[in-house]
Amino acid sequence: MRLENVVWDARDPRRLGGFWAAAVGAELITDEPDAVEARLRLADDFFLDLCFQRVVAPSTSPARLRPDLSWTSRPDGTGPGVVLADPEGNPFCVLEDNEAYRDAGPIGVLHLESADPDRDVMFWAQITGWLPWPGPSGATTLRHPSGVGPLLELCLEPEPKRGKNRLHLDVRREAWDDELVERLSDHGATPLSGPADHPWLVFADPSGNEFCVLAESRP
Repeated sequence: MRLENVVWDARDPRRLGGFWAAAVGAELITDEPDAVEARLRLADDFFLDLCFQRVVAPSTSPARLRPDLSWTSRPDGTGPGVVLADPEGNPFCVLEDNEAYRDAGPIGVLHLESADPDRDVMFWAQITGWLPWPGPSGATTLRHPSGVGPLLELCLEPEPKRGKNRLHLDVRREAWDDELVERLSDHGATPLSGPADHPWLVFADPSGNEFCVLAESRP
């Protein structure tokens, strides 16, 4: 499997998607009233899609997944460490200029809150194929095997998860796997109910963070 999408629940997908596409220089590939997708190309064989799906009332629980911008992608006049908010109130930061973020691209880090970062970093390594990577100040991080693109940093949660995450990650399976649910459950995932008419499966990681497993790509 591979990490493919960062997904936002959005009241206005076009407004929110337009903001993030412009902020990181992503290419718009889907532009519909209820769904916007922008592709961030990071290497010849590596991309992340930023997906914005219409949700009438997104969760008001504290954000547990946060994409932070690299120093080179900062809005004009914004200093490092400043906490900002996108048009729908989702927080993000501008990172300091740090060697750990070299070759990250416009998104330096995907911060994901965890009840046990050492446990969960192994879980996410298993389902994404990403590798342990030196993070700033000894942070628990993973990175794509190419060594480019954002870090995935597992951060100790300040409080237990309260409700559905407004942002989540999607991974895509490479081929059909009859034992997928059992394998993920063995690694600590919890199957969740999802839309019956969609070709993906919904799970929670060991700390309760939702993620989806997408169907294999068509040839």
